[in-house]
Amino acid sequence: MSESLESIQTRAEQGLITDAEIFEAHVGGKLAMAPTTPLDTQRALSIAYTPGVAQVSRAIAADRACAASYTWAGRLVAVVSDGSAVLGLGDIGPAASLPVMEGKCGLFRSFGGLNAIPIVLDTKDPDEIVETLVRLRPTFGAVNLEDISAPRCFDIERRLIEALDCPVMHDDQHGTAIVVLAALMGATKLLGRDMSSLRVAVSGAGAAGVACTELLMAMGVSDITVLDSRGILHTGRDDMNDVKRDLARRTNPDGRTGALAQALDGADVFLGVSGGVVPEEMLTAMAPDGIVFALSNPDPEIHPHVAARYAAVVATGRSDFPNQINNVLAFPGVFRGALDAGARRITEKMMVAAAEAIFSVVSDDLAYDRIVPSPLDLRVGEAVARAVALAAELPVAPEIPDNAG
Repeated sequence: MSESLESIQTRAEQGLITDAEIFEAHVGGKLAMAPTTPLDTQRALSIAYTPGVAQVSRAIAADRACAASYTWAGRLVAVVSDGSAVLGLGDIGPAASLPVMEGKCGLFRSFGGLNAIPIVLDTKDPDEIVETLVRLRPTFGAVNLEDISAPRCFDIERRLIEALDCPVMHDDQHGTAIVVLAALMGATKLLGRDMSSLRVAVSGAGAAGVACTELLMAMGVSDITVLDSRGILHTGRDDMNDVKRDLARRTNPDGRTGALAQALDGADVFLGVSGGVVPEEMLTAMAPDGIVFALSNPDPEIHPHVAARYAAVVATGRSDFPNQINNVLAFPGVFRGALDAGARRITEKMMVAAAEAIFSVVSDDLAYDRIVPSPLDLRVGEAVARAVALAAELPVAPEIPDNAG
């Protein structure tokens, strides 16, 4: 989960970053386009534009696959938002979300070597969002959905995956889940714990909470209790949407009811992705050598210094505390690997491979304040891209014997 504008402003108030620095860095936006071929002579113009470009256009018209080689579309990620759930700011609209999307595109370039373009849409209608991106498909090679509110984000992502023949990922869901899984790999190895034996409490049943729960279950974590603003998800509740009802059927094996206190009682792991608050006294009921991931920005569910009094390992989403669980560790390499492999989908196998690659960068140098790499560690993007590309390769079909019936 990336650091929010409010978090940066809080640090500015502490004298670490000034408002002037922030706004000066954003003057004119944070992105620019530059040609990759010279345009400084008549000959160069004739090659890059008319008449030379017509030959390339004819080739693509005859064989659309040529576009991957002779345009930037095959290596271009569309970063798409409707501005309905931006960082910790909420529903601030598409125009106000654009600085965030620009920043995301910059991260794609810096950490994944990919071009990316921000697309903010002035609609919250899932039909219109899907139709718009389907019509824009020739322009890009992958779609990174960003800051779209739940539960619409689940439907939009599902429909785009079905409609488009290119990688699609909602980063608030799966990028968060990948980095959380990597951090949990680090924490459990450090503590000598078996991940499958953990009892996990997840505070938040929105995009990030649902995706984290799904990926942890895929890794064999079977005892997970999920909470929304009204308490623990369980099959006896009649106030849940379809996503939460499905999650309630597959989680909470002990049939717990109640609120956060009941979920934390005996829990090994607290995962906060809700923006709620965890009273200090509730952590006393957690199991010994607990793990606390308080990821809300700008204010973690519980201050990490307080959490450290009770938990062995503490992580947040902020850059000013150790163990920052930041999506930039995942999404640049995930999309790079998917595009390198020519994948049409980003699968669960690829997500797990990404988490394992992130963990591998620190696996030989783990510490209580280093369960994941720094977001600035340039080794991460390359490691993730390689792992995802390998995981994306389709298995070779076995040869059929000549005498097969």
